[in-house]
Amino acid sequence: MGVDGRLRAMVALAQAMAAAPTARESWRAAAGGACEALSGTFAALSVWERGLGRLKVLVNAGERAEGEEEFPEDESYPVHQFPEIAEFLHERWAGGGGPNAWVETTEGPLRPPGIPGYCHQRVAALRRRGRGCCVVAPIVLHGRAWGELYVARPVGAPLFGADDADYATVIASVVAAGLAQTERLEEVRRLAFTDPLTGLANRRAVDARLDEAIGAYQREGAVVSLVVCDLNGLKQVNDTLGHAVGDRLLERFASLLSVCGARLPGALAARLGGDEFCLLATGPTADEVIAAAAELCARAAELELGHGVACGIASTGDPIGEVPTARRLFRLADAAQYRAKALRARGPVVAGRDNTVLPLADTPTPPDRDRRRFRDAPPP
Repeated sequence: MGVDGRLRAMVALAQAMAAAPTARESWRAAAGGACEALSGTFAALSVWERGLGRLKVLVNAGERAEGEEEFPEDESYPVHQFPEIAEFLHERWAGGGGPNAWVETTEGPLRPPGIPGYCHQRVAALRRRGRGCCVVAPIVLHGRAWGELYVARPVGAPLFGADDADYATVIASVVAAGLAQTERLEEVRRLAFTDPLTGLANRRAVDARLDEAIGAYQREGAVVSLVVCDLNGLKQVNDTLGHAVGDRLLERFASLLSVCGARLPGALAARLGGDEFCLLATGPTADEVIAAAAELCARAAELELGHGVACGIASTGDPIGEVPTARRLFRLADAAQYRAKALRARGPVVAGRDNTVLPLADTPTPPDRDRRRFRDAPPP
């Protein structure tokens, strides 16, 4: 590939990473683009997880060997087996050098460990997987080693040379810029769909997830359950002890909601605003959701502050009639929560099991008194 071709390949890589809607797609674009730019047949992107002392593979692109997955869940390697990222790079930087890429090949005998820029384990892995050479480019983000980009060719293919290593160094800097952008976008998304006080999901996230869940219910019959909670006594705490203490009550209840919601795989715990919270589950049975909500009520009653919680539940697994929209399920759960509050119930009230809830949900509500209006929201 000539100079013009390499320039076009880098531009294409940068554009693909910029257009990626998720972090995973960004990783895929980085590895795939690097593989194509360097005329390789396989590429991997790995991150150095400092706290765990390992290199974790994020994505494998191109012609994968047996056992290699595109997005592996648990492919990682102890970082001490790859000293070039943790030691060699820092030695180079201390001496005034840059984080340049290097080439490793299977030609000749394996050399002993400890040679700067040479990784015994990586060369052995090349041989096991039928690859003849690789170029390894460290990725530097925010002034420190973030991970590395690895591109390989099979046995018999032309070996990477010094010019390829120089080109890989430039590619790694383009990838680093793309990763920095991805991090910023992920942070923006996180803030947009997260309640800042409790760290739970916010109303926007619930709107989007519930619309998706109702779609799954209508297509596949998936059980969708919604628990709506109203924390009792928050106003009294705020008025008598101050809002800082009220915030601590909200944070404590949010932790209970998260813990109890963890009993339901994939459930979303959220704060709707003020003293209102919810738990959204797709898949678990109505009885499983009721059990989790009952535990939540019991644990909330034991809090030192406040007066427990009023919980209402609506689930498509119960006889609640047609649920054509997310709004309908929300009205049912909301009506059940109102019923629980009126009864001062110690446990959850369930639409379809308490015969007074469905008529309550069907009572017309003036628009200016309807606290819950669903908005079209982009998915998180």
